[in-house]
Amino acid sequence: MDTLANLAMGFGVALTPYTLFLAVCGCFLGTIIGALPGLGPSNGVAILIPLAFALGLDAMQALVLLTSVYYGTMYGGRISSILLNIPGDEPAMMTTLDGYPMARQGRAADALVISGVASFTGSFLSTVGLVIVAPILASIAYLFGPAEYFALYVLAFATLGGMTSNNQAKSAFAACLGLALAMIGLDNGGMPRFTGGNPHLLGGSDFLVAIVGLFAISEIFIFIESHGKNSALGVTLGKLSIPWADLRATFGTMMRGTGLGFIAGILPGAGASLGSFMAYMAEKSWVGSKGRFGKGDPRGVAAPEAGNNAAAGGAMIPMLTLGVPGSGTTAVMLALLMTLNITPGPLLFKEQPEVVWGLIASLFIANIVLLIMNVPMVRLFVKILMVPPWVLMPMVTMVSFVGIFSLSGSYFDLLLMIGFGVLGYLLRKLDVPTVPVILGILLGNAMEDSLRRAMVISDGDIGFLFSTPIAVGLWIFAIAGFLAPLVLRRVIKKPPVPASDAPLDLD
Repeated sequence: MDTLANLAMGFGVALTPYTLFLAVCGCFLGTIIGALPGLGPSNGVAILIPLAFALGLDAMQALVLLTSVYYGTMYGGRISSILLNIPGDEPAMMTTLDGYPMARQGRAADALVISGVASFTGSFLSTVGLVIVAPILASIAYLFGPAEYFALYVLAFATLGGMTSNNQAKSAFAACLGLALAMIGLDNGGMPRFTGGNPHLLGGSDFLVAIVGLFAISEIFIFIESHGKNSALGVTLGKLSIPWADLRATFGTMMRGTGLGFIAGILPGAGASLGSFMAYMAEKSWVGSKGRFGKGDPRGVAAPEAGNNAAAGGAMIPMLTLGVPGSGTTAVMLALLMTLNITPGPLLFKEQPEVVWGLIASLFIANIVLLIMNVPMVRLFVKILMVPPWVLMPMVTMVSFVGIFSLSGSYFDLLLMIGFGVLGYLLRKLDVPTVPVILGILLGNAMEDSLRRAMVISDGDIGFLFSTPIAVGLWIFAIAGFLAPLVLRRVIKKPPVPASDAPLDLD
């Protein structure tokens, strides 16, 4: 009953006209960003964070806008996967396996509708799971002390780093780089570290400056390097109708994919990519020889879409209850919360319930908006794929610079943002993941504080970090999470990506 009362309070916050307007705008922008190949949810949210501050939004409004963008990008990623065989983001990769063959068979519209309904099913039910599981996990989090939190941070680095790169050594390097950047500024004793005598660095590396630089500005550098090649994607779409028979046949697929995706999302660092893969492979095994997976089976579209969208909702749980992001995008969301002076963790549910439950209520609203928007308006989103990046990239640049300057009013932050953009560009050229860098900047100080407290309590005994069953369990999961991708990548095979100069014609 307390949960229902809190949820009713959240809907009271989320159903104000302006908040609803922000949710609709976020869903629309998120779907566009998700449909554009290469941007993805992390980049999409990072690009629009400065816009939220430039508009002068309060904490609740900014969260509603950006979580709607987050969910919208998860919906939008399927469009280019199905029509062009180019995943809009990594979680949509599995959708190409059967979505593109369906499109080649003249069933692109059916595939888009099935994927839209599956996305809604996964997102909506995972938000229900968020309502049920988050308060329980928040109450369990009271059992965590400094040793448990330190192990939890190690788990986040191990799993998130392992899932975001094909090379564990590069993931470890990126995490260490992020931790090193987090050390810049004043330590707990008020002594400056690694500032080079620059007073602007006494406050450390600003989360948002680093995120916008590493994601948005580096994307601009990548575009400049490519000289705008393959800048337009010609796509046509056939007759749009609702394939009721396929929707009924894939209902069980959506349910199973949702369950697996939600579990994958709760695991710190696993995220939507693992949820999509688990849902697809489990459904393929469930169907067996009766299926036509890889040849245009509708269940091969429904399963990964339900899985990756359910994982997006599940990833919100560790972020809100433990302050540990469940995915790369929730790492960006965590930075937003901290910038707004909102501290995620078990106390958040008691000290600022209107923020938590208003956010959860807005997720329900965003899912309904996205379902209504993504089925009848799919033609509009397909046409947006034809907008050349040389039109979009100047807009991204303007939003990034204006947003960061409006936030701090510091020219030094603009220079620092460009510096992070250069760093992000170099890391991407070297195939080093940027998400562990962000995670290191976000969690580095909290991780250091947990280690300091643990050492003070134990009088310097390192064994204190392994002194409780919870801590030992987290260390075991951290080791397993770091090693698991080595096994999984022997199974996962990425689908081939065709040349972008061969548009799909379905008329």
